[in-house]
Amino acid sequence: MHERSNDVPINAASPVRWGQGSTMRQTNADSALEDEIKARLITQNAAIIAHYYTDPSIQRLAEQSGGIVADSLEMARFGKNSDAQTLIVAGVAFMGETAKILTPEKRVVMPSLDATCSLDLGCQIDEFSAFCDSHSDRTVVVYANTSAAVKARADWVVTSSIAVEVIEYLDSQGEKILWAPDKYLGGYVQEKTGADMLLWDGSCIVHEEFKVQGILDLLQVYPEAAVLVHPESPKGVVAIADVVGSTSQLISAARRLPNPQFIVATDQGIFYKMQQSAPSKTLLSAPTAGHGATCRSCANCPWMAMNTLQALLDCMSETHSDVVVEPAVAQKALVALDRMMHFRQ
Repeated sequence: MHERSNDVPINAASPVRWGQGSTMRQTNADSALEDEIKARLITQNAAIIAHYYTDPSIQRLAEQSGGIVADSLEMARFGKNSDAQTLIVAGVAFMGETAKILTPEKRVVMPSLDATCSLDLGCQIDEFSAFCDSHSDRTVVVYANTSAAVKARADWVVTSSIAVEVIEYLDSQGEKILWAPDKYLGGYVQEKTGADMLLWDGSCIVHEEFKVQGILDLLQVYPEAAVLVHPESPKGVVAIADVVGSTSQLISAARRLPNPQFIVATDQGIFYKMQQSAPSKTLLSAPTAGHGATCRSCANCPWMAMNTLQALLDCMSETHSDVVVEPAVAQKALVALDRMMHFRQ
């Protein structure tokens, strides 16, 4: 639980916040784009699969058009089970690759194929393979935020929503774990399970920026707030959380807990669905910079921001927006992904 100091900082009262009655402005240009996208979705038998971290306009469009807004595990399940012949994955590259691996017979496109992830960038296949070869006695478990090539080298793929359960299971089987790429999530899972885990040194540029003191300062202004933290955050931030969980688990916590405010340590894109789930609550973005400091992300993933309405419309007609995964890589990655998909149904 969090400890609260007696000093109230002068800058803690102005976080990014959503509250009761918060709405998303829709311009005439956006409305016209959305109408055109909806028409093309019908003619192309397409569905939008959007992550919680994308812009609210993308999330709303996915909802209104019969698509889904979800975490990476549920995005994968929706794509696999959807009758749509074209999947528009609004997220980052590994999500599009996962959709293509699971549904090779479908066309998978993305608003931007350049939308990547710092965890993916920090775990390149050649270096990772050498790391695995150096510890060949360990079961390789990788976070979903990795390339298809890295998944092909793994025994298991997990998302944050099932990571603890999977590692508990493997530990019960006497397995020693090689974990990649997020060291903070890995450390959290290791602490929760007591498993023998060797951790890759990777991190998310959004979650790594959340600051313990900033959260404690904010609690002085909002003393009744609960702190909701994604486990990709640093250990100290996790330690002062009231709830630690995946995106879907944090949304559920906001609905379930009685607190009038929530300080949320994850990407601000989650506020759109979290406010739907808890419309009477005030949502506050956890601080990402110290006094006088700057932040790299300010609680917004720069690659998720590459998903725009115009880019989404364009990707439906441009073949260079198609996600392609080398068949040999896809076949190997599918083994680890299937274990993820069938672990908890």
